[in-house]
Amino acid sequence: MPAQPGPPEPPAGTIRYWAAAKAAAGTAEEPYAARTLADALVAARRAHEAAPEFARVLARCSFLVNGDPVGTRDHSTVRLTEGGTVEVLPPFAGG
Repeated sequence: MPAQPGPPEPPAGTIRYWAAAKAAAGTAEEPYAARTLADALVAARRAHEAAPEFARVLARCSFLVNGDPVGTRDHSTVRLTEGGTVEVLPPFAGG
């Protein structure tokens, strides 16, 4: 009997960090492989757990997924796409 295929791989794309998020992450961008924004953020926190400031900054950020603001939507409901982009935007001071 042939082996059953496993679940499909999660979509892959890019997370881009801006300003304080970029400084806390120590990089301007990195890849994601996740089905939802919540999953991508869990993986990012895990990848940067040696930098505690990263989690603090991330908690204050807003997000764009493929150019669309996430706003107050539950991150577990925000689906990611193959080749997509997540922009991580910390609060900006000034005007």
